[in-house]
Amino acid sequence: MLIIILYFFIFIVAIQILYYLGVFSKFAFAKAQKITPKRISISVIVCAKNEEENVANFIPLLAEQNYPDFEIVLIDDASSDNTLHLFEGFEKQYPNIRLVRVENNEAFWGNKKYALTLGIKAAKKEYLLFTDADCYPTSKEWITAMSSQFTMQKTIVLGYGKYEKIANSFLNKIIRFETLLTAIQYFSWAKSGHPYMGVGRNLAYKKEEFFNVNGFIEHMQIRSGDDDLFVNQAANAKNTTIAYTPESLTLSKPKTSYKEWIVQKRRHVATANYYKSFDKIQLGLFYFSQLLFLILPIILLAFQFQWIIVVSLIALRYLITWIVIGFSAGKLKEKDVVYWYPIIEIVLIFTQINIFITNIFSKPVHWK
Repeated sequence: MLIIILYFFIFIVAIQILYYLGVFSKFAFAKAQKITPKRISISVIVCAKNEEENVANFIPLLAEQNYPDFEIVLIDDASSDNTLHLFEGFEKQYPNIRLVRVENNEAFWGNKKYALTLGIKAAKKEYLLFTDADCYPTSKEWITAMSSQFTMQKTIVLGYGKYEKIANSFLNKIIRFETLLTAIQYFSWAKSGHPYMGVGRNLAYKKEEFFNVNGFIEHMQIRSGDDDLFVNQAANAKNTTIAYTPESLTLSKPKTSYKEWIVQKRRHVATANYYKSFDKIQLGLFYFSQLLFLILPIILLAFQFQWIIVVSLIALRYLITWIVIGFSAGKLKEKDVVYWYPIIEIVLIFTQINIFITNIFSKPVHWK
């Protein structure tokens, strides 16, 4: 039995190495991107629901972007706080701000996709750049950096949305590492010709891509997924690219409690159930191999069975993964979380199990 477990462990290590060297290395070792400004008109779209504090701080940062031709489409999704009032003030203050007021609709009650659809239809520009109400760009060249990746063929641009650092917070390191690992995956698969998701905190596409797939209509009944489900449906090897220059990044406020973060991750995991079959298989295989990489060597080492081989395989896998993650973190300005990698990986693996089991028995909470 132990020899079978050993062979299975070797197989699992091989799968992990294949992922990191065969797929994730495509992003980790990619050349630095250059920003070549494009003379295209951009609509920056922000959808908010009860976000008065965030929009008060972050909308002015968007308005101050150094870009010659852009508008900001602010969507108030039937907020019950002061968000709409603030938006109305911004509309008067900045001539390039367009306001879309969304009233509750019985058929689409609380559905962010309905609000976004109205905002997209109201946008006057052909190229759309999305971010969230609790996000802000890391530089005044954000629009320039994201739009520079558009070409005649590349009409979907996947960006990276970072989370702010919180000093002396291990939860913050977990959140930021998980976000980094997710980005490594969707950036790498996009470079491999299999784009499967993007994040609404930093995503751009040409308006025609939205209408080519009839918008969100195929997954309108799913409350989440205005970003990743749309990309999963519309993106392909020919029309999708990535943006990862320092100027192209956005920052968001992270969750500050483990419970709030789990609620957020439950939505993301539930949405992934609607991905294409290949994407669900490759994601499932990756996380399953991570779990077995933890369990199998514990069994083998407990019986001191071929411990030199086992330890060598563990060291080889960690060496390869640390290098790939380290180079990727350098590109995305997240190097500090890499030092905690082995510990955080264990936490994330068991968090995934917890989320998977919880989602079986209860549905996650979606748009506010």
